[in-house]
Amino acid sequence: MEARLDKWLWAARIFKTRSIAADACKNGRITMGGVKQKASKMIKEGDIIEVRKPPITYSFKVLKAIQNRVGAKLVPEVLENVTAKEQLELLEMNRISGFVGRARGTGRPTRRSVANSTISSNLPSLAISTSISTMMTTRWKRINMGKEECERWQMKGVP
Repeated sequence: MEARLDKWLWAARIFKTRSIAADACKNGRITMGGVKQKASKMIKEGDIIEVRKPPITYSFKVLKAIQNRVGAKLVPEVLENVTAKEQLELLEMNRISGFVGRARGTGRPTRRSVANSTISSNLPSLAISTSISTMMTTRWKRINMGKEECERWQMKGVP
């Protein structure tokens, strides 16, 4: 039995969608025997497919050439992971050196921390901001009132 390469990569759960599998083929991340393959390549049982997903290159042996997606429990019947041990060690080293144990507050600030820092830094200018908001309110009122009301406000001396 034969199946399209992109369809098999999706059915064997190597990629989440078939279009992502086809894009990987188009971008040269899927090889067989060191040769880049098209998404339309027909594969058969016994073929070894190399999938480059940085930082490593996975190798899979096709046990069944299927076209329909299978459940996660049935994946071992469809493929065999024959990835080299050096590649798996490289993956493990990458996981260890990743973002493990990031100290709190060293990454992107939260909304709460930004709000707290702006409130605490603006305490002296609170009186200025209230006067500005009052002035903006009066200007907004002027825009929405008629000509007579606007003249009355100017007679009172409101800016």
